[in-house]
Amino acid sequence: MSTGAIVAIAVVALVVLAAIALLTTMRRADVRGAGQLTRETRRRDKGHTAPVVDTETETGREVERAGEQNRADAGTEIEKAPSLPPAPWTPPDPEVIGATRRHFLNISAITLMGVALSGFGAAVIAFLYPKQGGGFGSVVNAGKLDDIKSGITQGSGFYYLPEARTWITAYPADALPKAEKVYSPPILEGMKNGIAVLYQKCPHLGCRVPQCVSSQWFECPCHGSQYNQAGEKKGGPAPRGMDRFGVQINGGNVLINTQLVLLGPPIGTNTTGQEAEGPHCVGGNKE
Repeated sequence: MSTGAIVAIAVVALVVLAAIALLTTMRRADVRGAGQLTRETRRRDKGHTAPVVDTETETGREVERAGEQNRADAGTEIEKAPSLPPAPWTPPDPEVIGATRRHFLNISAITLMGVALSGFGAAVIAFLYPKQGGGFGSVVNAGKLDDIKSGITQGSGFYYLPEARTWITAYPADALPKAEKVYSPPILEGMKNGIAVLYQKCPHLGCRVPQCVSSQWFECPCHGSQYNQAGEKKGGPAPRGMDRFGVQINGGNVLINTQLVLLGPPIGTNTTGQEAEGPHCVGGNKE
């Protein structure tokens, strides 16, 4: 299972757990509020004073008897209600049963929170899921190998592919024996066809590394890291050479897999032996 799939599953699990936690919290709040008087009821009751009963001298039965005697003396005895046939049963409206204000607010809050969490989870999954429609984050068709080599020549040794955020340079065939000891097969596939495919970001702090036509190196303007045309570190604070992508040649087309960034070679790697061919664009050689 890929890293992206694992992350997507973890995000979905977190969204579900958050929804369950929210539902449980609101359910507890609903149970705690059951049987409590509303604010309006408490406000109306403030103006009414309940009769004070001396429970230390009178029992409940004695209080009831006193009340009956008072009504009898005033001629207002309670009359018994006449016997009436039971009213016909009318089934309650299903939409009204249990539709209290508290219930409505809880359902509304849960629904809105669920929609928000679902949208957030979908956005995270869409961000992490590999693209299938082209562009960075997918397999990019860079075009015909011969056209790319022609573009390198026209670009004074450098060819930039913006949709893949990639630099492509020429790789000498006589350097392949050394390259086979350093690079993995996906990288070697491009080198065997005469090209080096490099990620544009500097491994130091992520600045975009431009080419320097005069020195024929890549030179980072942020902190002065320098790399030869194969992306191998020559100077500066970078911890390694330029990162790169795997390459496939299919029917003469160069396919660059930008779904996975492959780490650049360690410091000291110099398979091509290329030195600066002219003045540096950024500082001097700090190797």
